[in-house]
Formats: sequence, C-alpha cells, structure tokens
Amino acid sequence: MAATLALAGCRQDMHNQPKFIPQRGTTFFASGRSVRPQVENTVARNQMDADSYFYTGLQGGKEGDGLPIPLTEATMERGQERFNIYCTPCHSRVGNGVGMIVQRGYRPAGNFHTDRLRNAPLGHFFTVMTNGYGAMPDYSAQLTPADRWAVAAYIRALQLSQDAKPSDVAAGGHVQELHAIAKDAGMPTGFADPWALPSTAVYGTPNGEDNGIPGQPMGTPPPGTGAHYGQAATQNSGQRNSGGAPSAPVSNGTPYGQPY
Repeated sequence: MAATLALAGCRQDMHNQPKFIPQRGTTFFASGRSVRPQVENTVARNQMDADSYFYTGLQGGKEGDGLPIPLTEATMERGQERFNIYCTPCHSRVGNGVGMIVQRGYRPAGNFHTDRLRNAPLGHFFTVMTNGYGAMPDYSAQLTPADRWAVAAYIRALQLSQDAKPSDVAAGGHVQELHAIAKDAGMPTGFADPWALPSTAVYGTPNGEDNGIPGQPMGTPPPGTGAHYGQAATQNSGQRNSGGAPSAPVSNGTPYGQPY
C-alpha cells in the first residue's frame, strides 16, 4: 500500500511536458509543422532598421564617420552624463583607459588619446558600444542608439580636450598652465602629472601589450607617453570638473579645452 502511494506521487509532467520542439513535426496542426508561419504583414522588432546608419553605425558595411543626430549642447551634456555613468569605471573621466577598475587589476581599457582612436571614425565607437569588443561587453541594453551617438560625440570632445592647440582657444580666451591651477587649488604634488598604468593592470595578450584593432595600424603614441599607453592624458578634466563642462582651456602639453 505504501509503495503504491509513493509511486502515485512520482508524476512525469515536468519531464514529459507537452511542448513543441523546433523543427519537429506535430499532429496538433493540420499542416504537420510545429513552427508556425509568420503572420502576414508583420515584421520582427528592429527588422526595418537593419540597414540604417543610425542603428548600426555602418555605411556600406564599413564604420561611418558622420553624426546622425543634431550636435547640440544638450547632446553633449547627455553624452557626458552617460559616459560618466557607464564608461568611466574602465576608461576614466578623461578617457585614457586607466579607470578605477583598471587600477585594481582589470584589463586596460582603450585609450581614446592614441592616434589609432583619434583617427577612428565616429561609427567605430558606436559599433563597439553596440556589439562590444574584446574584454568590453556591449552596452546596447544600457544605452539607446541616440545615447550611444551622444557618447561618441562626447568622446570626440574628450579627444580635443587632451590634444588641443593654442589655435583652438577662442580669441581673448585666458590660458593657464595645468600645474599652476592644481597648485592654486591646493592639490597634492603630482596631481596634474600624467597617469601611469598600475602594475596590477594586465592586457592578457601574448606580448603583454595593447595590440589595437586587428588589421588596423597602431599609429604612433601621443607625445609624452611612456611604455603604457595610459600615460598620455592628464587626470584633472575628470577630477576638477566632474559635475559639468569645464570653463576655460588650459595647456601643459596635454591641453584641456572646452568640450562643446
């Protein structure tokens, strides 16, 4: 009796549940197919956007270099906000690839101030955010297409901020040396010096170096860089003005100019 009751409780509904297995036939439908035909005149989500530059960053199968959204102050502010939220942990506030988690041993992130990425088309940054690249996951769930373009535009501003020339300063603009600003602000000695990658940061490549994008030349490192590519940019554009746009450009070899 006890054995009968025990066997009665061993149901197989969860093991042999009725369901359709892809590509298998069925007697449930008259056609004998378990896969149902698509409802007429319907399209899959994002199906109509497959060839759109706004959604892919590609033109003719290659990364494009145009900005498909208006370049306004609001666009730059949105890009800065999203960048500071999602990108700075790896890339840092100035985009030199020495973010906080890199300082704690994560693989060095891309340094936007190398020739390779300064010369990369704008669509490259969009497609990397969309699809991920190397150790970087995609951020398509966190960033809408418009936000990805806004971040790409802000990356261009960061690149200008670390590679500005005296000719980029508006007529009558006041230029200050970055170390002088740090000293006047009471910052510690070395606050305005270039960053260096920590010894804990690893590339995870056979030669222990950043090898760039396959098939693209590495280019020459920016002036003043050492063995690690993260040494080119200064830290202060993220530290001094973390809440908004900088008010005046300064120059000390790795200049910091207006991002808008």
